[in-house]
Amino acid sequence: MNELLTDQIFENHNFAENPLVADFEDCVFKSCVFAKANLSKLTFTNCTFENCDWSAAKLVQTAFQECEFSSCKMLGIAFEACNTFLFQIYCAQCTLDFSSFYQVDLSSSQFSQCQLKEADFTEANLSGVFLDECNLAGATFDQTNLEKTDFSSAVHYELNPDENKIRGAIFSKEGLAGLLSSYHIKIV
Repeated sequence: MNELLTDQIFENHNFAENPLVADFEDCVFKSCVFAKANLSKLTFTNCTFENCDWSAAKLVQTAFQECEFSSCKMLGIAFEACNTFLFQIYCAQCTLDFSSFYQVDLSSSQFSQCQLKEADFTEANLSGVFLDECNLAGATFDQTNLEKTDFSSAVHYELNPDENKIRGAIFSKEGLAGLLSSYHIKIV
């Protein structure tokens, strides 16, 4: 069992060079580097990450419970490897391009002003999620639960309504082209 660190602030630490061997609760991480670090089997509970680089971090059975990410770089993360028990993340102004959420339950998570280019949401549960001003260019939605998902301010998404659950989802008029692109029709 890992040591538990609570109520601490970490600033400008490079955790790729100095591996973590503890679990964290109510901690704040500012301008830290987690890129390519092995963070497997660690637990982060009610932690805040500001301006951190998580790119290609190894997160096998890593738990994120009520964690906030602000202005973080999170390229190519395989979130499906995380421990999904009580998984809940809030991302604001983060870059999550090329990340994978395959089969992840995101129904308790939020994304605001995030870049999610080429992200994979195959078989994920985004029911009720508000994708507030998110860029979803090239994102994959296949057998995804999008019921009551709010795409009203999201941009550049394309999804096939026949291959996803979209009952009650909210789309803007401007987003209809991405919703209907699989039908190869012209919208004027």
